[in-house]
Amino acid sequence: MLGRRVLTAALGIPITIFVVQYGEWLFAAAILILTLLAWDEFYTMLQNKNIKVLYYIGFLANIIILGCAWLGNSQELIMTLFFSTLLVLYKIVVSANKFTVVDAAFSLFGITYIGLSFSHLLLLRYSNNSLHIVTSLGNLSAGAAYVWLAFVGTWANDTFAYFVGSKFGRHKLCPGISPAKTVEGALGGVFGSVVAIVGLGYLFQLPSGHSLIMGFLVGIVAPIGDLAESALKRFAGVKDSGKILPGHGGILDRFDSILFAVPVIYYYIHTFIL
Repeated sequence: MLGRRVLTAALGIPITIFVVQYGEWLFAAAILILTLLAWDEFYTMLQNKNIKVLYYIGFLANIIILGCAWLGNSQELIMTLFFSTLLVLYKIVVSANKFTVVDAAFSLFGITYIGLSFSHLLLLRYSNNSLHIVTSLGNLSAGAAYVWLAFVGTWANDTFAYFVGSKFGRHKLCPGISPAKTVEGALGGVFGSVVAIVGLGYLFQLPSGHSLIMGFLVGIVAPIGDLAESALKRFAGVKDSGKILPGHGGILDRFDSILFAVPVIYYYIHTFIL
């Protein structure tokens, strides 16, 4: 198990670095593929509870949402969410009780949770795309730098939480959702996010105060994303969201925390920095 996790990470990290740094169409295509795979995982998990998620409406809605994010069309994004809601509710009306309010609620929840969350990766990567930051590692586009803040901050949170929780964990954080997580581990994760983002912020020439705040925010929301996905899996009665990543589970298993961290970084940067 550990060997498969290490092998997957060894292959995934350099691919991730290349795709994030390259940006442009390649990054958008990668996020689109990840989004559709995550949607398929969501649909499959809910089948275990006999919940009829509208697969094709959600599939199309996610594609359009990402397209709107890539092109920067906020009005079209709102329109997509509205018509998705309209179509899902229309299905209730014409289905003669074969498609329930619960089915509709989970269909709309999935579109928002997956499509809208993943779209922020595009919004963040293409933020201030004309600006380049000079670092000791070379020139870096501002959008790529912002993505690395979210990614590395989230990875540091997970790593520090694991090691601190393993050694010092005594008090359960959310035993009903994830029995292994502890308060001590969560605090260690916050510390890890702060250290990672402050360090990257210095490299990217960001004000230290802003880096400190973003590190703290990521440290708070990243485990919430993890626990939220754990709650969804517990509800669906599955151990992993999928099996596409050997030793790591599915796409949602790997991106659950990032889906919360990226929007926080995006809105903070656009509110207080740009």
